[in-house]
Amino acid sequence: MRKIVVLSFITLDGVMQAPGRPDEDTSDGFRYGGWTAPYFYEADEAAGEFMQKQLKPADLLLGRKTFEFFASYWPEHADFWPGVNDVTKYCVSRTVKKSDWENSVFLKSVDDIEELKNSEGSDIQVHGSGNLVQTLLKHNLVDELWLKIFPLTLGKGKKLFDNGTIAAAFTLTDSLITPNGVIFANYKQAGEVETSTIGA
Repeated sequence: MRKIVVLSFITLDGVMQAPGRPDEDTSDGFRYGGWTAPYFYEADEAAGEFMQKQLKPADLLLGRKTFEFFASYWPEHADFWPGVNDVTKYCVSRTVKKSDWENSVFLKSVDDIEELKNSEGSDIQVHGSGNLVQTLLKHNLVDELWLKIFPLTLGKGKKLFDNGTIAAAFTLTDSLITPNGVIFANYKQAGEVETSTIGA
């Protein structure tokens, strides 16, 4: 069985929309695209090493919009992400069926994702892909969350955790806090949520 790992940039209020650039995703009038960029200008060496560990070759599972964005960018910029063109890219879409981006495979349903998860191979990373992440969380298909939490709130925008997220406990496996307040936190799922009374 393969692990599915969700990697996401999020704000303190959980927004994940358009972290990289102003024109990345302006749907619903979102006007804060590129909100992570000022923090990366001040990134320290430890943060860079942490990020590089997460870019080690792994197959990718992507929603249609993220896949199309990646396919238009990474074939010409692979120096920044070694191996990205060599791994298998699984795109979940009912409309897109082919791509010029090498090693691309297309899936249509949750059943296809479950079959992929139950196959042999490397871990599977999910980048961006907000709608897909919601589906994975709803069907309990996320094994790990690798979050970069930025010290700002945006008040509106697509959120990582939304309707459909099931109750689940997670354990922290790795973490780092940068000098400018960005928290890198990796979690793995740890079973059901336990409840009790404080002080009892």
